[in-house]
Amino acid sequence: MSDTTMRDRASSVMRSTESNVEIFGDMLVRGFHLLALFAIGATIVWAGFHAFLDMAAQGRATIEDILLLFIYLELGAMVGIYFKTNHMPVRFLIYVAITALTRLMIESVNVEHLTSLNIVYISGAILLLALAILILRFGSNRFPSAPASDERSDFADRE
Repeated sequence: MSDTTMRDRASSVMRSTESNVEIFGDMLVRGFHLLALFAIGATIVWAGFHAFLDMAAQGRATIEDILLLFIYLELGAMVGIYFKTNHMPVRFLIYVAITALTRLMIESVNVEHLTSLNIVYISGAILLLALAILILRFGSNRFPSAPASDERSDFADRE
């Protein structure tokens, strides 16, 4: 066998080995990704269920409790969309932040009786987050991104 043939064969074996290693690495990353998403989703369901049980044990639900359930709902929706599309829906994080700030404002008024300036600060933060969502929505409609060809993407062009 000639020297050139041996080098070609060795090169072919190396390319094949690299390809197999990349496939195995991709499978490991995807498996970890799915496992982590499942763990996060299960944690959200678990936390929401316990929050609901606490409300049932008290025999009543305050507006803060209901807003907490909405936060769990948004987090669950975000995990579901990320699971299906491999895209992090940034808008959902902002929705969670708005809901959390609203919950904080209601709690501050009802329990802590904060000064009106603190309420203005929280309201201003909510307004800024709402404007951020408006900008994201405008940008995604005006400048849509093309979904990657190898991904299942029902929501990718909306973010």
